[in-house]
Amino acid sequence: MTSMEAPRAIKKRKLLDKTLPNVILEDEEFTVDSKMYQELLDMEKRLDWTMTRKKVEVQDALGRPVTATRTLRLFLSHTVSGQEWQKTEGVGEDVNFETGDGIPAWQLKIEGRLLEVPHQRSKDKAPPRKFSTFIKQMIVEMDRDPALYPDGNIVEWLRRPNQEALDGFTIRRTGDKPVKLRILMYLEHQPEQFKVAPELGNVLGIKEDTRLGVIQALWNYIKIKNLQGKIDRKMIELDEYLRQAFRVDVIEFLKLPEAVDKFLMPPDPIILHYTINPSIQPPERPSAYDVEVKMDDVNLKARMSNVVVNMTSESSRELTKLDEEIALHVQSLHNSHIKRTFLRSFAKDPAEFVQTWLASQSRDLESVLGSGPSEGATVRQEELKRSEFFRLPWVEEAVAVQEGMRLASRIGVMQ
Repeated sequence: MTSMEAPRAIKKRKLLDKTLPNVILEDEEFTVDSKMYQELLDMEKRLDWTMTRKKVEVQDALGRPVTATRTLRLFLSHTVSGQEWQKTEGVGEDVNFETGDGIPAWQLKIEGRLLEVPHQRSKDKAPPRKFSTFIKQMIVEMDRDPALYPDGNIVEWLRRPNQEALDGFTIRRTGDKPVKLRILMYLEHQPEQFKVAPELGNVLGIKEDTRLGVIQALWNYIKIKNLQGKIDRKMIELDEYLRQAFRVDVIEFLKLPEAVDKFLMPPDPIILHYTINPSIQPPERPSAYDVEVKMDDVNLKARMSNVVVNMTSESSRELTKLDEEIALHVQSLHNSHIKRTFLRSFAKDPAEFVQTWLASQSRDLESVLGSGPSEGATVRQEELKRSEFFRLPWVEEAVAVQEGMRLASRIGVMQ
């Protein structure tokens, strides 16, 4: 580093030491203030540690699925047309087989909507999803005589990729007789839910869960029961309950997910029963059923993302700037304390202070002049004993150099 680059290096140096010097901490006059400042520093350290830990936890959580259990309300209703009790005198007697007018018929409506979260802020509300996005497959079975109604007694809907979302489903059939309906709905859970076979589910105490949830439950069971091998920790020594499920005595840790897959099955559908009696007027209000559905917690993910995004480089620079200002104030406080101690000592006993100060400066001067690396840069001991030696012009120059170096070092530290 050249002599021109040295000032730049000093200027770029950042001071982040916010700790008060011991001379101030041990001064009885500043005990209360020093204690309060140290408590603030300790609180700041704890807060910084907590914020850093929470930020890491949020970043880790964003990489994993964040789910919430919401309530999906299903509505079943029906209407009828062309029924005997709907006909008036002279009206409805003619039947048009091409348009279907006058033919007794009924319509089943299946609708649903997601209930809002109580006390949710308006800005956190997500756009409503259509009903069909919650259904993977739906089957409607009608208890009718196929000989009388050949148009099909089973209706199936299967969601396909890129299919347009629907608010509900309508099924229309002809007939004037009471019909019992059985509706099977396979819900779309996010992440995907599985039914756990009883052989494993009874051991772990779960009936339905995600694949990851089942694996975690199995691992927790293994840790609680201390089933890891004593010699080879990668081997799991199954107890009598797990042996009955897996049909082996020992299983490798890395093969646990593969072994769990054998016990995962599609979840049972939601089964609803509904009866249509065309001979009477339909109910004014639809039948409602509430079912639980797992879905991504979009609101929570958005809030967690905001936590990470808000900790931008700009805010970090602002915090660093404040830390630098605090460090500069601490250094200024230290310098002021040195000056205060200097002046108080002088005011208390000027004569003794001057003698002490001159002795200190003499030692510094002796240290400077007595450490020259070459001939002519050192002072001989006999010359130091003559008072005329200190009246020579070099004394004034040496003092100026010493004070200049001391002031330059302090200015560099404050910058």
